[in-house]
Amino acid sequence: MPTLSRRTVLAGTATAAALTALPIPTAAHAAESQPQAYRWRNVVIGGTGFVTGVLFHPTVPGLAYARTDIGGAYRWDARTARWTPLTDQLGWDDWNLLGVEALAVDPAHPDRLYLALGTYAQSWAGNGAVLCSDDRGTTWTRTDLTVKLGANEDGRGMGERLLVDPRDSDTLWLGTRHDGLLRSTDRGATWSAADGFPATPSATGQGVSLLVAAGRAVYAGWADGDGGATAVSLYRTADGTTWEAVPGLPTGTSAKVPVRAAYDRHARELYVTYADAPGPNGQSDGSVHKLAVATGRWTDVTPAVPGGDDTFGYGGVAVDARRPGTVVVSTNNRWTAVDTLYRTTDGGRTWTSLKDSAVFDVSETPFLKWGGEQPKFGWWIQAVAVDPYDSRHIVYGTGATLYGTRDLVHWAPRIRGLEETSVVRLVSPPVGEAHLLSGSGDIGVLYHERLTASPSRGMATNPVFGSATGLAQAAGRPEYVVRTGWGDNGNGAFSDDGGRTWAPFSAQPSLAHDAPGPIAANADGSVLLWSFVHWDGTKYPAHRSDDNGATWTEIPSFPKGATPVADPADPTLFYAYDTDTGTLQASTDSGRTFTARATGLPAGDSQFQLVAAPDRSGDLWLSVKWNGLYRSTDGGVAFTKVASCWAAYTLGFGRAAPGAGYPAIYLVGSTESITAVYRSDDEAATWTRINDDRHQWGWTGQAVTGDPRVHGRVYLATNGRGIQYGDPVR
Repeated sequence: MPTLSRRTVLAGTATAAALTALPIPTAAHAAESQPQAYRWRNVVIGGTGFVTGVLFHPTVPGLAYARTDIGGAYRWDARTARWTPLTDQLGWDDWNLLGVEALAVDPAHPDRLYLALGTYAQSWAGNGAVLCSDDRGTTWTRTDLTVKLGANEDGRGMGERLLVDPRDSDTLWLGTRHDGLLRSTDRGATWSAADGFPATPSATGQGVSLLVAAGRAVYAGWADGDGGATAVSLYRTADGTTWEAVPGLPTGTSAKVPVRAAYDRHARELYVTYADAPGPNGQSDGSVHKLAVATGRWTDVTPAVPGGDDTFGYGGVAVDARRPGTVVVSTNNRWTAVDTLYRTTDGGRTWTSLKDSAVFDVSETPFLKWGGEQPKFGWWIQAVAVDPYDSRHIVYGTGATLYGTRDLVHWAPRIRGLEETSVVRLVSPPVGEAHLLSGSGDIGVLYHERLTASPSRGMATNPVFGSATGLAQAAGRPEYVVRTGWGDNGNGAFSDDGGRTWAPFSAQPSLAHDAPGPIAANADGSVLLWSFVHWDGTKYPAHRSDDNGATWTEIPSFPKGATPVADPADPTLFYAYDTDTGTLQASTDSGRTFTARATGLPAGDSQFQLVAAPDRSGDLWLSVKWNGLYRSTDGGVAFTKVASCWAAYTLGFGRAAPGAGYPAIYLVGSTESITAVYRSDDEAATWTRINDDRHQWGWTGQAVTGDPRVHGRVYLATNGRGIQYGDPVR
C-alpha cells in the first residue's frame, strides 16, 4: 500500500497538499504587503470539546498527551500546568487533519511522538496522515496515507489505534476503520497492509478499534463482529508476523465491540472494556473483562451496578503502573444515573464508584455549570488515564472538558491551554465591559468580560442554548443584543445590557422549534428579522417582529434560508443575499418586503456571506469563496469585484488605523496562493497577512471580526480550536 511523499513539517511550516483544486492567482491580483508580526492567543473558555484520548508517558514523569475529535493534539507541560497545542500549523487545505484518530509514544525513546490524523472517512474528505516527532511535537515529519481515518465519527473514543511495536521501535501499527491493519517498519515513512492479519475490512464498519502491547505481544481489537459465539473481537501476534484469534473470548451484546484495553504488567493481565456499539452515543450495554495472558483465562470483572432502567456501555480503562490489580474504568452513554469512573484495587473483584464521593470545583470554567446546574461527573467518558508516577492522579475526558484529581475526591478541570470550541458567531461591541460576544456549537452564547479567563457567567441563560445559530447587535443601540439557537426555554432571546443578562422572546414562530436560524436587529433595535433553516438544510420563510419578539409575521418576499443583514446606519434598511439565485435582495420598509437589486452574482453555496460596513449606509461586502470578493456602495444596486484578492470566505471590520478614514477590514481568504488571515487599512486596496505558518488552525471560514476599540486586534472563529485573537506586535 504505497503512500505519498514524506516531508518534514516544522511547527511553522505550511503544508501543501490540497484537498480541493482552486484557481491559481495571476499577476493581475494585487500583491500583498509584507506580513505583520502578530501575537496569537486563545480567548479562554476552557475545553468545550470531546477529549477522545489521554496518554501519560510511561517513562517520563509529568509528560502527557491528549487528542481531540476536531481540535488537534496537545502536550502537557507540568511546569506551567498547561496544554500546548501541537497541530496549529495545519493549514486551510489540511482542515481534515485537525481530527486526531490516535496517538502513540515510544517508551524506549522519550521524545518520540506519533499522531494519526484524519477527521472524516467520507468520500468528500481527504486521506489521513501520520505525523512523527523526535522532539515531543515541536517539529514533525509527515507521511500522507492512501486511506481515510475518522476522528470525528462514531467510535472516535476507542483506541488507541496507533502503537509502537514493543519489540522494535522502528515498527508501527495503525488500525483503520475500513482498510484493515497497516504496518510500517521505518517509523511511519511508508505503510503497507499487515501480512497475515485475518480480519476482513468492511466499507461501513469500525475495523480495528484498539491496539495494545502486553509484554512483547500485540493485541488488536476488532469491532466488526456481531457478538455471536463465533465472533472474534480480539486478535494477537507474538512475533509481529503471525496473527491469531484470542481463544475464549467473551460473547453477547455486552461484549460485541471492544472499546479500549490496558495491560497490567505486574499481574500480567489485559483489561478490555466492551459495549454493544462503538459510541460515544448509542451504547446501551457493556462489560469489562480481563485476560490472564500467561494462561489464556478470561474473567468477567464488570462492576456490579444496582438494578434499574439504567443502560450504558463501558469506555475508558487505565491500569495503575505502581499498584498491581488497581484499575479504573468508565461507563459511557449513561444518562439515568450519569456516567462514572469505577476503581478497583483487587483486580476487579470489587469496585468503587468515584462519582459517589466526588467534590467538583469548576470555578475556572463556569460554563460547566450548564446554566446554573451543579456540574455533572461527565458524559462521553472514553478517555481515562492514571499517572504512572502518582496513583492518585487520574484524569478523564468528557464531551466538554478534561477533569483531574490528585486525591480521588476533589476534581477540577485540567484544561488550561486546551480549547476545542467550534465557533459560529462573533460580535465585538463598540462600548461596554465586554470586548467580545461569541456563539458556538454545544455551549451557546458567551459574554467575554475578559479574554484571558473563562466567562464568569458561563453560558448565557434564560434560555440556555446548546448550540447558537444567530447573534446580532443593534448598531445604533449596542446595549441591545439578540441571539438564537437550540434552547431549553425557547430558541430566541434578547438582552438590554449588552449581553450580560437575557430574557426569552415572549413568543416565537412555530418554525423556531425545529429550525432556528440566524437573526438580525435593525440599527435602533426596533425590528427583528429571524430566518429559519433546519439542520438538514431545509429552508423556511423568515419572520419579522417589531415588538421585541412578542409577535411575529411571515415575510413571503424574503429569500428562504438567507441570513438577514441590517443596515448599520438606517433602521429602515435590511439586506439578504439569495445564494440560490445569486441575487441581492433589499428592504426599504423595515423588513416588511424585499425586492431584487443586483443579479447575476455567484450562486449555489449557502455559506456565501454578506456583511455591512459599520457606521455607513449601503456599504456591503460579499464573500463568495473562490469566486472572490465583491463590494457595493449603493445598497446592493450594483457590485464591483475587488481586484486585490481572488478568494474570500469570511470578512469583518475593526477600528480604523490612525489617520485612516475607513475601518480596518479583516479577511480569511487568498490574495496569492494560500488561504490565510489578512488585514487591510486602505479599503481592500492592499492586504497584509497577519497570521503565520505556525498559526493556521485548519478551516477558519465561519466568522472573523475586528475590535472596534483597538486597532489591529482581530477575533477569529475556528472549527475546533476555539476563538483565536491576535494583536500586532508593536
